Amino acid sequence: MAEPKPMPTTHWSLVQEAGQKSSPAARQALETLCHIYWLPVYAYIRRRGINAVEAQDLTQSFFAELLDKDYLLQATPKRGRFRSFLLTACQHFLSKEWAKARAQKRGGGRAPLLLDFAAAEHHLALEPAAGTTPEQEYERQWAVALLRQVLAQLEQECARTGKGELFAALKPFLLGEHGGATYAIAAQDLALTVAAVKMAASRLRRRYRELLRAAIAQTVSTPDEVEDEIRQLFAALAH
Repeated sequence: MAEPKPMPTTHWSLVQEAGQKSSPAARQALETLCHIYWLPVYAYIRRRGINAVEAQDLTQSFFAELLDKDYLLQATPKRGRFRSFLLTACQHFLSKEWAKARAQKRGGGRAPLLLDFAAAEHHLALEPAAGTTPEQEYERQWAVALLRQVLAQLEQECARTGKGELFAALKPFLLGEHGGATYAIAAQDLALTVAAVKMAASRLRRRYRELLRAAIAQTVSTPDEVEDEIRQLFAALAH
């Protein structure tokens, strides 16, 4: 699927900006939020038994309504995790949609957000669905999306500092997907010693963890919730 966009400086300021209908940056902020969170929302709707066409329509309409109805003004750090707020909002939205027949075009006339639903369907088709609830799938897709965002941020950092080639060579070791690759092979490709490659990989893993903690800290109410959120993230991936 499409490469994830860089993480914003802070999710909560972005949420508050997206909630300001009078702000010229509101539409851009909403689209940024959408690109971060749309796949977990779409996966949740699909797991509720909605067909792909209707789920795409509902996903577009849900994010449009978040802005049109000022719902984002209700989302503040004091109210807890933004992903929990978003899931509850989506559940209320679906209940309301199913309770009425809508003849008009969804989205309130807004231009549709550019979302790669075809890639999402391919992605979801590869994921195990048996034995998971829609809520568990939402949590799992949130975890996957967050890890991809952080990895993209690390890749951009490396590219800016002239370490793009190093990142590309060591990325499989960060993800645990190196297959038959070894540090010795990577060292040969990079013209470095094995010890230097291992040290570089260790530094990348440490930076990856730092970026992950920073990203999670932006979506919870207090610093004390970071460790719990990390535990929930990996628990979600285990489903």
